[in-house]
Amino acid sequence: MYKRVFGIVLDSIGIGSAPDAAKYGDTGSDTLGHIGEYFKGEWSLPNLQKIGLGNIRVENSIPGVPPIENPLGYYGKMTEMSAGKDSLDGHWEMMGLPMMYELSTYPNGFPQDLLDKIGAFAGRKIIAQGPYSGTEVIKDYGEEAVRDGALIIYTSADPVMQIAAHEDVVSVEELYKICEYARSLVNEAPNIIGRIIARPFIGTKGSDFKRTANRHDFALAPTGTTDLVRLQTAGQTVIGIGKINDIFSEQGIDEGYHNESNRDGMDHVDRVMQQDFTGFAFTNLVDFDTLYGHRRDPEGMGKELMQFDQRLGQVMAAMQPDDLLLITADHGNDPGFKGSDHTREQVPVLAYSPSMQTHGSLGVRSTFADFGATVLDNFKLNVSVGTSFLQELK
Repeated sequence: MYKRVFGIVLDSIGIGSAPDAAKYGDTGSDTLGHIGEYFKGEWSLPNLQKIGLGNIRVENSIPGVPPIENPLGYYGKMTEMSAGKDSLDGHWEMMGLPMMYELSTYPNGFPQDLLDKIGAFAGRKIIAQGPYSGTEVIKDYGEEAVRDGALIIYTSADPVMQIAAHEDVVSVEELYKICEYARSLVNEAPNIIGRIIARPFIGTKGSDFKRTANRHDFALAPTGTTDLVRLQTAGQTVIGIGKINDIFSEQGIDEGYHNESNRDGMDHVDRVMQQDFTGFAFTNLVDFDTLYGHRRDPEGMGKELMQFDQRLGQVMAAMQPDDLLLITADHGNDPGFKGSDHTREQVPVLAYSPSMQTHGSLGVRSTFADFGATVLDNFKLNVSVGTSFLQELK
């Protein structure tokens, strides 16, 4: 048994179209592959490569990340069984709670009665409200929002409602209260929304407007018991870093840390690694998704991955022999693909510990739940969903 398990989710870093990608219009999506093509193979992820990232796809290998003869760890990919391609269903499935029904999406904008209720509660005008890029919507509507003290409400192809307001006009605390109210309206059919996202912004006009780190996700509460709760109930310490707390509505989490950025998130990982605990530390690094994937920026996404890879080297050097590191993703967001939304992809899964004596393939896992099943198995807990690969790690 490993004393500590560290799980890191590289938010949106998919590794190629899922078998059912056509259902989502995502055939041909390949986040890692298209980033590699953009760099013409001239980029470097040496630590991910050492664990085995390039060995996941020997044929049609990731440009610039070829397979190596003797990886340090175990490698494979996982296929999502949930009915979606959002962070919420991806993380829930990892933790043993697949979401087998579609959440609500609003390609034509939100129902007027829903907006009227939010506007009445807030006592504020609502503008925008349709599908929009988060950076473009504040560029186009920010000045009006400041002038009129209004809320900008918009969505994407995902089951989310995003509510943006200028911090000098609508305080962060007020915006959070409005989002909490909106959350209470969309927990049952016909409107079941995965996340209400507070999007505070600052600036003076147009292109000067920028979103702040005071984002907060008000997620649908887990509809069943997650592996985080199972771990906590069994007396294991559970630590959430990044938007993990939001995604799981703080259920099953003993300590939580908000990330200002991926770098800040890795700083939290470093600090947690210095703690003496037995249990599971679960981290989400969201910048890959919000700053680069949705903006279809392969250069930025690739550079952010290289920055993470450098920090990964520090993590690997600091690990104890009884530590286990698991790295994966929650969905794709291919910067070389059409549109600006998540892509239905398989995701990599990598496992490493300094105590490993060998290496090998974990194959293609049929569900993200194998991730959480492995964590449960490590702590001698019963697995309800998924198949553990703990015994394959030697």
